[in-house]
Amino acid sequence: MSEIILASSSRYRQELLKRLSIEFRSISPNIDETKIHNETFEDLARRLSNEKAKIISMNHPSAFVIGSDQTAEYNNKQASKPLSIKNAFSQLKELSGQTLNFFSGVCLKNEQRKISVDEVVKFSVTYKKLSDKQINRYLELEDPTHCVGSIKSEGLGITLLEEIQCNDPTAVIGLPLIELSKMFARFGVI
Repeated sequence: MSEIILASSSRYRQELLKRLSIEFRSISPNIDETKIHNETFEDLARRLSNEKAKIISMNHPSAFVIGSDQTAEYNNKQASKPLSIKNAFSQLKELSGQTLNFFSGVCLKNEQRKISVDEVVKFSVTYKKLSDKQINRYLELEDPTHCVGSIKSEGLGITLLEEIQCNDPTAVIGLPLIELSKMFARFGVI
């Protein structure tokens, strides 16, 4: 079996990939993730997934390299990781009652075999109308500072949501395993 490399240092993506019971290693691609002028959020997720896989593939041409990235927007504004509890509080206040549209990109590359495929899974989450008390309680119990939209849907954050519309629950966490499994099957990776 070919080597599999996850082009990410994200512990969430690593945990998701472990669900497939495969051996892999992770290498951080360290790329600039700045949005290009007039780039859609879907195109941004696709481009970053491809760039992450490409940079690692160049040094590991015989490996199957997985790149993944997730973007989110509401009211045509980008939602990002808050990186602090204070910012998470502000973000949750702003997202209260709003629908956040996510784009979870995945790319599989193998330079040696000239394989490069990608897919973007689109989904949305609608937040409940949140009180300051609900937000503070959530932030006391869970640290979502490294989660886009300040929410961990796989944890207590699910209680802050009204609805999730998605065909792949792993896409919500950051690595669409249904699409990745299809890619693996198509190229005989596992």
